Order: sequence, then structure tokens, then C-alpha cells
Amino acid sequence: MRFDASQQMRMGQHMKLAPHMIQSMEILQMPLGQLEERIEQELESNATLEIADDQPDAGAEGESPADPAAADSGPRAETGPLRVEQDGGADDFARLDSFEEANPDSADNEYSAAEARTDRQELEPRHRVRDTGERDPKTDAMANTAARPQGTPEQLQEQWALADVDESLRPLGALILNAIDRDGYLRTPLETIADRAPVGAKPTVAQLERALRALQLMLEPTGVAARDPRECLLLQIDAREDAEPPEGRARWELVRTLVEHHLEDIAQNRLPRVAQKIGASVEDLRRAIDLLRTLSLHPARQLEESTEPGIVPDAFVEYDPEHDRYIAYLNDSRLPNLRINQEYARLAKDRQAPKPTREFIRTNLSNAQFLLDAIEQRNRTVLRVIEAVVEAQRDFFDFGPQAIKPLPMTKVAEQLGVHVATVSRAVAEKYLQTPRGIVPLRKFFTGGTVTESGEEVSWDAIKSALQEVIDAEDKHNPLSDDQLVDELKKRGLEIARRTVAKYRGQLGIPTGRLRKVHA
Repeated sequence: MRFDASQQMRMGQHMKLAPHMIQSMEILQMPLGQLEERIEQELESNATLEIADDQPDAGAEGESPADPAAADSGPRAETGPLRVEQDGGADDFARLDSFEEANPDSADNEYSAAEARTDRQELEPRHRVRDTGERDPKTDAMANTAARPQGTPEQLQEQWALADVDESLRPLGALILNAIDRDGYLRTPLETIADRAPVGAKPTVAQLERALRALQLMLEPTGVAARDPRECLLLQIDAREDAEPPEGRARWELVRTLVEHHLEDIAQNRLPRVAQKIGASVEDLRRAIDLLRTLSLHPARQLEESTEPGIVPDAFVEYDPEHDRYIAYLNDSRLPNLRINQEYARLAKDRQAPKPTREFIRTNLSNAQFLLDAIEQRNRTVLRVIEAVVEAQRDFFDFGPQAIKPLPMTKVAEQLGVHVATVSRAVAEKYLQTPRGIVPLRKFFTGGTVTESGEEVSWDAIKSALQEVIDAEDKHNPLSDDQLVDELKKRGLEIARRTVAKYRGQLGIPTGRLRKVHA
């Protein structure tokens, strides 16, 4: 076999995205909560970006301005951030020149370049605590930030460290707790835990059994350290019985019998079979099952604080009765009013300042301006997409989910004159607050089918119709999937049985046998 090395030249075209273009696409895709975090990060790292005060109190009687430069600047303090034109081709610092020409007072400012160089030789955070005693909002926010919540293992280990137990069991219990999963179950066999123990301190399985029993009795919530769902439920039943007065304990006996011997039949809704086996009525079984539902199969999750942020709508849609239309507007009141810090803007053009300082400031000015432009472009694009959706899905807002229509993203992209990927990013993870509740924006972009009458119906509308049919069925004789197909066909919706089964699963609706209510 022979290998040869050679050199070749090849011409080709490659498309590369500039970093600022990537930043614009990322910001377009961000929901409101992430955008707030992104702005906070930029405010922390970029001294040339600041929050504009809507109502500066420098002129308040008896008070001196917090920033002398801001006090001397006159109208400049109320001027918004620098903006670029739609072509985006102007040089960044040409925009700074334009800004100063539009604000002549800034040229007469007594704040000289030399003073600026002395005071700002090192870029310092804008939101420092000033001599006037002004509080730093960022310091306050950090002080008020909640500490990271303890995880389930840490909380259980802490409980065990404070438990009143034989000291010989304490290290064994800690060893077992290391194998507890986030649901609170011990799914690792005790033999395996014994084998994994450090050499010279290997416990016996009997010793681990004693430690496990102590864990099950002492840790909260009850049910933690169970080895399977049946044991988890029985531990909770024991605790409930102990808390009941003597006359109330009898009602838990039937629940215990169901868990110990008939849990699978209960899960499959075979109540008549269970009633026949234990000699109880179906009504007694129902009451016992209602008690069973008060127990938890995932006890340790009660220890976890929910870290999921609440849904913050990116826009609101409201009905205007005067003009019989729906109006959309952005939830931009949560975003700070940003602008370029003009002290740094002047310092960047001061040729008496050291060149490295000017270069550093110019880089930050450019980054700040691109962020402002990207946010403005995001808001404009998202609002245009939402307005197109509101116009196309008027029936949804009037009549509800069953009236939603098929709406491909390509149609909205063509209507707005943008690429379909832009619409996709504008829609991603965004939510609307509507008269019908909070709705994900992506919900309005769905495929569909055509009914027998020739009307276009979205898949979500079909799901809504399926839910209505099941809600209206006779619970003592629920409909099978084949019967659901027939009922939807009566409404002009002809879909296959497997599609009905798929949508039923997506809606979290069990089969007809499990939906049946036994008399």
C-alpha cells in the first residue's frame, strides 16, 4: 500500500455569521425572563450601558443631583438610547457624533476630558453607592436573593444526624441514605450496599435492616426509604392509623388489604373482582380508594422546592369592543429603559485619553449599542408575528380552542416578508396572556386536516373535540376508541383509530376500561 502527500488549492464560498448576528438571533429567541437576565448580565459587565431614569429628581428642591455630569447635561439626561437606522450600515461612532449634534448642551458641559480621564481611568460599575447615600439596587438585589435550597439528600442526612437513635446505627443509616433516589425510594439491595461499604467497616445485612427500619420510622415525610410502592403506601397507612382515634382506624383496614393483596387489580379498575374476593361492596371500595389517593407514591418530592419559574407572558391580547377587534401589545414594562452612558461616549473620542482605554471603551460602546438594537429588533419582530397570529386566529379568541385553525409558519413568514426561521425563533418559548388564559404562542402554529364539508380544522381543534366527546360520555359505559372514531365522524372529523389513541394518550386520558365507573 502506498501513501502520497500533495497540496491542492480550491476555491469555494462559505457563509459565516458575525458574532453580533448570532447575538441578535439569540435575543430574538429569548422569552421575557431570559431577556431580563441577559440585560442584567450586560449591565454588570458593560459600564457603558446604563438604566435611564424616567423622572430624574435632580431638580427636586433641597436635593443635589446624584451625578454632577447628569445634572449639567440638561435635556441629555432624558434622551433615549442611541439607535441605528434600518440599513444598519452607519459606523458606531458616527452615531455618537450624530447624538452630540442632536444634543448641543453636551458640548458645553463643564465636565472636561481631563476630568473624565482622572475620574474614569478604570471603568467602574455605574451603580456604585454614591457619596449622597444612594442605595445600590444591585447590592440590594443580591442581599435579597434567596439562598440555594437544600436538595433531598442533604435534608434527609440532616434529619438523620438529629434523630434519636442508637449511635451504632447512625453511620449505617447515612450509608443507606446515599442510595436514596429523588422519589425517596431505596432501589439498591441491602446486599449491594453492604458490599460497597469501606473495607474494615462492612456491615451485615441484618444490621442494615435495623438501620433501614429506623430511617423509615423517623424520617419525614413518611414513606421515605421504602423499597417499592407497596411498602411506601403501607408505611403511610401505619402512620395514618396511629394518628387516628380508635374509632377511626377501622376505615384504614380495607385500604391496607387493598394495598397488600389487590394493588394491581385496583390499578386496572377491576373493582367487581376485588369486591367479590374480599366480600365488600363496590361503594366500600370506592371510599377506600379515595383514602388511598390521599397517600403519595413520591414522598421525597415534598422536600423539593419548586425551582421552575412561573410563566411570564411576553405579550397581552385584549378585546377592543369599540372597534370589535383584538389588540396585542408587548409586556415590555418589565424591561429597564436602557441607554448609552454619555460620559464614556465622550471619553471614547477624547484623543488625550490613553489609546488602550479608548479602544476598551469603544468595544463596550459597540457591544452596548448592538444589544439595544437587538432588543428593539426582537420586540418589533415578536409583535409583528403576534399581530399576524391574532388576525389569523380570530375564531380562537372568540370561541375557544375548538375553533383554532391550521396555521403554518411559512404563511406568516411570507406575510411578514421574513424567513421562516425568524418566525420560529420569534415564537420559541413565548406566551400570550389572552381572554382565554395564558397560551403558548407556538400553539397557534399547527397543522390540520379538511372536514367532509371542506373546512380546515387543526389537530388541536380535533383534540379539543375528542375531549368534549369523552367528557360527555356515560361513565358507567365509556366509549371505546372505535366508538370515539364514530362520534368524531358525526362531527365531520374523520380520523383513524390509532390517531384517536395517540391523541387520547397526549391528553392524559386512560382507556375506556380504566375510565369506567362501577355501580
